[in-house]
Amino acid sequence: MSPVRFLTGITTSGTPHLGNYVGSIRPSVRASQRADVESFYFLADYHALIKIDEPSRIQRSTLEIAASWLAAGLNPDKVTFYRQSDIPEIPELTWLLTCVTGKGLLNRAHAYKAAVDKNLAAGAQAETDINTGLFMYPVLMGADILMFNAHKVPVGRDQVQHLEMTRDMAASFNHRYPRQQGEHFVLPEVVIEESVATLPGLDGRKMSKSYDNTIALFADSAALKKLINGIKTDARAPGETKAVQGSALYQIYQAFASDDESAALRQAYADGISWADAKHILFERVDREIAPMRATYQALMADPAKVEAILRAGAAKARALSKPFMAQLRDAVGLRDLRSGTTMGAQAAKTAKTALASFKQYREKNGKFYVKLVDGQGKLLLLSAGFDRPKDAGNLVKTLQSGSADLTGLSLGDGVTPDQVQVALQSLQDAD
Repeated sequence: MSPVRFLTGITTSGTPHLGNYVGSIRPSVRASQRADVESFYFLADYHALIKIDEPSRIQRSTLEIAASWLAAGLNPDKVTFYRQSDIPEIPELTWLLTCVTGKGLLNRAHAYKAAVDKNLAAGAQAETDINTGLFMYPVLMGADILMFNAHKVPVGRDQVQHLEMTRDMAASFNHRYPRQQGEHFVLPEVVIEESVATLPGLDGRKMSKSYDNTIALFADSAALKKLINGIKTDARAPGETKAVQGSALYQIYQAFASDDESAALRQAYADGISWADAKHILFERVDREIAPMRATYQALMADPAKVEAILRAGAAKARALSKPFMAQLRDAVGLRDLRSGTTMGAQAAKTAKTALASFKQYREKNGKFYVKLVDGQGKLLLLSAGFDRPKDAGNLVKTLQSGSADLTGLSLGDGVTPDQVQVALQSLQDAD
């Protein structure tokens, strides 16, 4: 049985912080040590270009993040560890996926919608200062994942939507370019560690470089203590019971502590521990885990040539997989040597084009109007609830055809998955 492939990346846009460590670096390193797992870790420097226009910052961040992963115990001999921009097949796959991805899908991306909403709230045009890189971010992320057919992708909750989009892209490509044996892409699954998926920062919001509320992963002990002392707390005095719910300090502690340690601090909150003492407990617990890695991190930061050699070796390992896979995908879409024969006969091509899904509108004896979606062989994929007016049924068809529909409240056919419905809807949009 083939090992399960895990893949994760960190954008090279800043200095790694505790949120990166507990949400990505630490669980990734632990996963890489399992015998039944094949691990892929990359530095997402193409993604950084979406929001960073300081070349030196991207270069520095690349070194810092690579050194952080290695210091945390990542063994480059046992994993595939590479820089995104060293794999030319990734941007090529991005374009192939772009050509099978509906614009309506990307219109619903949270980051893009948030940028539009921010502009509108400020009285500006919807698209003001929104670059195409932000809009296309989900496709590049999809290419990162599908290039190596990862089975599991550890992400924070804010990235779950992008995994769902990646599944849609993979299913759409597989449907449009069928293989005689198997599928081109596996549909990746999201992996979230519930307790550490999103770590709060100094101000209680999600720890993020964008909010400038981070705690640097390898800050020295004095700087770490100062940062932890700056974590926002409420005004409850020593002796007053304190709530762990909503406490950034407690949530950070919980991400590092054992169950018993967390229970002890929770009891201390109930007993009225002072915020100063609670922060000292947090500092000692975090420093105890991070301190042994600091010397390795500092040595790697002082020897960038060593880190560069490790990344180049990782890129060679990655391209041993990406180059032949891209050759397969190029052949699938028709980017072929003109001297070679076709891989799909005329009749098979005709069948693939004509066997599309279709909508059926009808009226039942109860007087209600219904919509159903069936595949090319007449199998039921999707069934609506009854409408009082035929116009409402027709509006549902238009909404589904536009690619902007929510399937909530619609009934799936026996054995049919939401992914299969999305593929069928995408094929209809492609046919148009």
